[in-house]
Amino acid sequence: MFPSELFRHCPRCGAALERPGAAPLDCSCGFTLYFNPAIGAASFVRRADGRYLFLRRARDPGKGLLTVPGGFVDIGETAEVAVRREVFEEVGVQLENLRYVCSLTNEYPYKGVTYPVCDFMFHADAVDPDAAHAGDGTASFEWRRLDDLDPAELAFPSVRRGRELLLANPPDRLFA
Repeated sequence: MFPSELFRHCPRCGAALERPGAAPLDCSCGFTLYFNPAIGAASFVRRADGRYLFLRRARDPGKGLLTVPGGFVDIGETAEVAVRREVFEEVGVQLENLRYVCSLTNEYPYKGVTYPVCDFMFHADAVDPDAAHAGDGTASFEWRRLDDLDPAELAFPSVRRGRELLLANPPDRLFA
């Protein structure tokens, strides 16, 4: 169920909606609520030997599958600030040479609600890869080559697509 489908009454005046589940939500009282996607930021984090940091998710969605470190952008944050914060929270790694790769759409099912997400995908180098540890929401982590991953091991379509883009356009060529 998408967020717009949860509303049957206007959150301002309480009146029953003429078109429940419609997006945007429009009420006769003049209130309009737009249902925009949540914003995520994640990074393919590389170490000097060319391997990338992948996390084994500790909880759903995708529990037990691999993903790259990242998470939701908080109000007042840029995607760049958010990805640095999320990577540090999840694995304790600082980033350098942070570069934008692409934006991709995704869906994030959580507690019975499916949130549409726009993921900003980045590429970065780990400042100190030996500092990596399993932190917030991370069951474990591993350093893998991009071409040594079965896409079925990856939790999210946006991470699978980001990996494909990086395989087709190696980072050094992509950012030249």
